[in-house]
Amino acid sequence: MSKVHVKTGDTVVILSGKDKGKKGKVLEVSPKEGKVIVEGLNIVTKHVKPRNAQQAGGIVKAEAAMYASKVQAVCPKCSKPTRIAHKILEDGSKVRVCSHADCGEEF
Repeated sequence: MSKVHVKTGDTVVILSGKDKGKKGKVLEVSPKEGKVIVEGLNIVTKHVKPRNAQQAGGIVKAEAAMYASKVQAVCPKCSKPTRIAHKILEDGSKVRVCSHADCGEEF
């Protein structure tokens, strides 16, 4: 079992590839493969075959999965790309926080 540092709904920035520097929201996370799907980024064209008489086939543009190591979380407060730090609260629960010294906002 492998862990991924981002969760569904997080805003991320792409670190490498054709969409480098662009921001988007994580739609889906696949920890087993170590991949994520980001909304509106890493668009590929797929050739879709019609499954029945009513459905049309053709070329469809869709978001493709990319390795989670190519994305970095963006802090909702300071809007900077950041590594995610963890902090343990007084009640014993663990929360994800921004690792910038002047921020420390919870994710």
